[in-house]
Amino acid sequence: MDTQPGDDLIERIRMHPDDDAVVGPAANDLLDELYAGYPVENLGRLIHSDHAASVKTGAWLLSELGDRAAPLMTEIPALLDHPLLYVRFFAVEVVLTNADDGAVIARTLNLSQDPEPAVRWKVLRFLAGATVDQLAAGVPHLPTGHIRTLTEWLIRQETEQADPREVIEQLEADDLTTRLFAAAAAARLSGKDPRLLERAADTETEEIRSFALERLRSSR
Repeated sequence: MDTQPGDDLIERIRMHPDDDAVVGPAANDLLDELYAGYPVENLGRLIHSDHAASVKTGAWLLSELGDRAAPLMTEIPALLDHPLLYVRFFAVEVVLTNADDGAVIARTLNLSQDPEPAVRWKVLRFLAGATVDQLAAGVPHLPTGHIRTLTEWLIRQETEQADPREVIEQLEADDLTTRLFAAAAAARLSGKDPRLLERAADTETEEIRSFALERLRSSR
């Protein structure tokens, strides 16, 4: 049986997982094939690879596909738990654009305490961009505790009367996770009060500062 171009590209990536000169062009060509109709399910060959670099490439491709990644949402919990930070990073993007499953969303919310700043930065983007319905779907799947309390607080900033002073207080909290959720609230409320995002940009925490500065630049 003749193989499709996408099959050949996947095998090229699998055979040379650490060679950026091979993987980069092949992954970009594979993305074009996926947008042209190549079955996204075939990315399972990368996601289930024993080589972490191939899993990373598969996760990146999923993150670039928007809602076209939906057929592989059952793979996302494992990617969110993957030991390679880049895999977790890209998986969060897939959740933002596709997930309505509360358990998957709860896993993503828990990554706000990930040890890697890059992953926490990506989760901050999720917290700022997720719909209220997505956040609410995750709440019942979170144990009683800090992240559940912060998620409920973040939801209330839009479903009830927000208090800018409370957001500022949270931005100045000693706890990093609290500050991340406060920065997300600042972004979600920036249309009404851009000063909150400006305050977030003044923080010494790199992932929060870079996120807030990016949002401020894009709004100008």
